[in-house]
Amino acid sequence: MLFDFSHITPIVAFNFIVSGLFGVCFLYQVVFFLLGAIRGEVKLPRAKRQHRYAFFIAAHNEEAVIANLVHSIQDQDYPAELIDIFVVADACTDDTARVAREAGAIVYERNDLARKGKSWVMDYGFDRILNEYPGTYEAFFIFDADNLLSRDYVTIMNDAFDMGYLAVTSYRNSKNYGSSWISAAYATWFLREARFLNNARMICGTSCAVSGSGYLVSAKIIEGMHGWDFHTLTEDIQFSTFCAIHGVRIGYAPAEFFDEQPLTLAASWKQRMRWTKGFYQVFFTYGAHLLKSIAFFRRFAAYDLLMTIAPGMLLTLISVLVNLTFMIVGSLSHGFLATDAELSMCFGSLIMTLLSMYGTFFLLGLLTTVFEYRHIHCPSKLRIFTNLFTFPLFMFTYIPITVAALFLKVDWVPTPHDVSVTLDEVMEGAK
Repeated sequence: MLFDFSHITPIVAFNFIVSGLFGVCFLYQVVFFLLGAIRGEVKLPRAKRQHRYAFFIAAHNEEAVIANLVHSIQDQDYPAELIDIFVVADACTDDTARVAREAGAIVYERNDLARKGKSWVMDYGFDRILNEYPGTYEAFFIFDADNLLSRDYVTIMNDAFDMGYLAVTSYRNSKNYGSSWISAAYATWFLREARFLNNARMICGTSCAVSGSGYLVSAKIIEGMHGWDFHTLTEDIQFSTFCAIHGVRIGYAPAEFFDEQPLTLAASWKQRMRWTKGFYQVFFTYGAHLLKSIAFFRRFAAYDLLMTIAPGMLLTLISVLVNLTFMIVGSLSHGFLATDAELSMCFGSLIMTLLSMYGTFFLLGLLTTVFEYRHIHCPSKLRIFTNLFTFPLFMFTYIPITVAALFLKVDWVPTPHDVSVTLDEVMEGAK
């Protein structure tokens, strides 16, 4: 007999099961990472024709940044007559509407304080566009007011849309990597998401996922909903999950845009609390549907999205708490419930769990930085180096957030944006 399981204690068995479960569930992401590293950036065929688009921008008190976004859209290397820009100034108390109009956008003003959140702004804006400009646009770009676009963004996205995708996501970069250790960590996570998740998904021929902003949705979907029907705290991941369940493939294009990231842990905490609560909402709403899609239709995209929205960090926390409880109770029993060897093994398991988590995130940050270094626009090389060590700490803060979001009521709260820079300043490494 090669293995003797007779001496395995319950706590050791529990740790083996948790480790095995994690390995089985997320091994495919290691494959994704290798594909992203080896195959590089996906190559799209040139579009046979240029389609007509509308940009949709939800804006709440964004007078400091909205004009820069509108100008970056107007500066595209794509025919201007095929692009219109719509801004919904939502319950603004500043000059967002005026600034957006002067920049050249079509502006709607909304003041519905009962239904707060980006999803309701989208529903309102799309409903007006469909009624006032029926049949005009083939697809809509969804952006946040703080974003900036690379000059070939629409051209590259048009290549993907011309392939027949009903939704396309893009390469999310950050315009303020060097502002703080928080913004650097965000940037690293989104660079990893673009290159080693969505890019790899596209290479594998499976569906991608939209995230936050910087994505395209076919007018066929918007018209079918008569607006926007996804109203959880994370309407983007809800839309992605809906597509995975119903076999709608979301494409990916290496079209780069830039996003402003929070600077402080407090601001980041609020934003990620909303994200985590939204993930819970989607998980409890669509979890059974995803399982059915996996079991009956064998859709890998449904499995991928289930792993994305499932509270994996919560499982890690449960594992830590179980081991910690066993140590405390076992110590108080004076050898009756646990021997000294078992307690030492349990303590070692705790340390190894934390070290392996830190090591995994460190390696993730390191490889992302190496492979995507040309996309990092930061004047401080020291910031890029120190981010390798602080990025894992940033990811550790998800543990208390995961618990808090499970029990606390979380409302939609807008994230303030005040990093007013142009695309040229970002490319030069402006903070």
